[in-house]
Amino acid sequence: MSLAERLLIARLKERDGRAFDEIVGLYGDKVFSLVYRMLGNRHEAEDVAQEVFITVFKTVDGFRGEAKFSTWLLRIAANQSKNRIKYLSRRPTDGGEIDDALEARAAAGTAGSVSRAQIDGPDLLFEAAETEAIMQRAIAALPEDHRLLVILRDVEEMSYQEIGEITGLPEGTIKSRLHRARMSIKEELDRHTK
Repeated sequence: MSLAERLLIARLKERDGRAFDEIVGLYGDKVFSLVYRMLGNRHEAEDVAQEVFITVFKTVDGFRGEAKFSTWLLRIAANQSKNRIKYLSRRPTDGGEIDDALEARAAAGTAGSVSRAQIDGPDLLFEAAETEAIMQRAIAALPEDHRLLVILRDVEEMSYQEIGEITGLPEGTIKSRLHRARMSIKEELDRHTK
């Protein structure tokens, strides 16, 4: 942990409001991206992301510095996402919980990977959007523990060690669950592309 990060956390432990704003500025997008991809609903993700930072503010005294601050923060985000998923599963819905896949990518900061300038025509744009929507539905259909691993590894591009610190899982378990999750996503894509 850098000296600047240690000083920022020390200020946060002293309940410095500007330090809180800096933490939100530094990690807000990353937290929202994780939560949004876990929940698939912008409104719920906004609520949970706010709850994550409130929890961080209230419990920062418990941060011992054994892991990176971002890892500790994302562990809180993952746990709060899982709790919200459980809560939502007990609540009746209208079936429209998953937002449009391209909107999800834009909100998570990854929409720039496919731009209109890179695509030769509207047919290819439609096909890319359709494939992305199928993939997002396949990820959303995964059990929450598998979904979290896919998001952390394939979307957030975290190392197995960082994922282990967030989830508490050994590397072998992470790899085997990721393999099963990826196979499930591939089967779903294959089913829709035939």
